[in-house]
Amino acid sequence: GEPRDTGALPGWGDQRHVEFKDYYKTLGVPRTATADEIRKAFRSLARRYHPDVAKEKKQAEEKFKEINEAYEVLGDPEKRAKYDALGEDWKTPSHRSSRGSRSPGTPGEAGAEAFEFEFNGTGFSDFFEQFFSGRHARAGRPPFGGSSMEDPRPDGTQGTDGGAGGGDIQGDLLVSLVDALRGAVHTLTLRHHNPLTGSEENETLRVRIPAGVREGQRIRIPGKGEKDPRRGVTGDLYLRVRLEKHPDFEVLGSDLVYELELAPWEAVLGAEVRIPTLEGSLGLKVPPGALAGQRLRVRGQGLSTDARGSGRGDLYAVIQVRVPPRVTGEEKRAWEELAKQSRWTPRAPLP
Repeated sequence: GEPRDTGALPGWGDQRHVEFKDYYKTLGVPRTATADEIRKAFRSLARRYHPDVAKEKKQAEEKFKEINEAYEVLGDPEKRAKYDALGEDWKTPSHRSSRGSRSPGTPGEAGAEAFEFEFNGTGFSDFFEQFFSGRHARAGRPPFGGSSMEDPRPDGTQGTDGGAGGGDIQGDLLVSLVDALRGAVHTLTLRHHNPLTGSEENETLRVRIPAGVREGQRIRIPGKGEKDPRRGVTGDLYLRVRLEKHPDFEVLGSDLVYELELAPWEAVLGAEVRIPTLEGSLGLKVPPGALAGQRLRVRGQGLSTDARGSGRGDLYAVIQVRVPPRVTGEEKRAWEELAKQSRWTPRAPLP
């Protein structure tokens, strides 16, 4: 018995409780913004509101999550297309999701009750969870395609949904790169609601985030899924990890990539610069004659490679050569003199 799409919505089946998120407004860009403009807007805002640098930590943390969620959608071409397609009629039934519900008396589910659930504290809004987060497990296999950070059930299965017992439920969990590096414990609230009986249960869960966790990996919390009172069994809760977007780094497995912007004279002459890491900053020597796109490797400054935190990936500084957007009259004369003196040209002579 696989879960059916019952059209149930967040807020115990009432879509009025879901607040529409204007992601373009959140990032301060027009709907016609290019991918590069969206990326630049995210980085600018993320640097301003990153909890590590902001003075008002709590307010900055909430704002940073909003910015991350907006970029999670608008920074992904498929998600952005889906979001744009919602348009003004996002509340119509055709856009309803099968988020967190089961209808009563579905074939193969003897005694199954109408069931709804909701998360708080995952780092994502109800709007995101409804339209951009999977919520159902398929019978006899894990709810996500990624690998699991937890062990399967004692009988060797990963949980079922329907005929074999209580159903598994699933959601997304936002994890910062620092928490992925060191490991952490997240607190979230799970609400179970049965609209037929009016019963409701609120449960606070402490979820351990192991060091070395990866994008898309699942964290399993046994026995926190859907309850089947007639069989006396309960499914599991699976949380899929979404690594928080960072204003300075891109993630490639256990490695981090940082765009190192250099002035033309720094690239030509070499330079000593400081670059950020997840644990502060460090000095980096740029060799003379550095080329755009060249990667400078900093060993052991990436993410953890295992749950024990005994190994780490690397940090790669990728060189980007920038030119001044404006120059003074004196600077212009200096560049003109350099152009006269230099015999180098980047263009090969034509045959």
